[in-house]
Amino acid sequence: MEELLRAYEKSRKRIKERLLEFSQVWKEADERIFEEMCFCFCTPQSNARTCFASVDYLARSGMLFRGDPEAISQHLRGGVRFHNNKSRYIVDARDLFTDREGRLRIKENLSHSDPLAVREWLVRNIRGFGYKEAGHFLRNIGMGGNIAILDRHILRNLVKYGAIKEMPSSLTKGRYLEIEGLFRRFSRKVGIPMAELDLLFWSQETGEIFK
Repeated sequence: MEELLRAYEKSRKRIKERLLEFSQVWKEADERIFEEMCFCFCTPQSNARTCFASVDYLARSGMLFRGDPEAISQHLRGGVRFHNNKSRYIVDARDLFTDREGRLRIKENLSHSDPLAVREWLVRNIRGFGYKEAGHFLRNIGMGGNIAILDRHILRNLVKYGAIKEMPSSLTKGRYLEIEGLFRRFSRKVGIPMAELDLLFWSQETGEIFK
């Protein structure tokens, strides 16, 4: 545990700065919120930096907001796994949040005081979003301070520090929420806020504090 606390002290300033950056995203335009949603569609089983670069290009070119699934998939093909499925998720979500005048309306659909309720809505209504992806998206727009993003990096560290006994073979809804509760308890035990602990674990696995 001392190793973890030392690592936190070393990285705490940058972690807090990164979380502050996330919190500012909600104040930006709906198109910027949509970019984060698309990034979170792309990251499962793919490199986060590659996904970020792909989504950034699609946004700057306008294809993210106007392209059809085939055009988007063609660009994702370079480094995003399951690019055909993920391109369809992007277009489905875009259609869901676009009003009759053709404007994206994401924030007004997600404006709720309870992030856990927002996560449930996302999981129920957004094709391609499970609990991990929905939590990742909410964290990246400043709404996920008490929500777990249970990817392999986080799970390995929860095992390493004894928060859970072993890596789960699968994550049903019940198992996900159970491990999330254990993560919360571990966060309180070590005195590191959950969102900060998430980024700390991620940086220990990848060598950087990213998103």
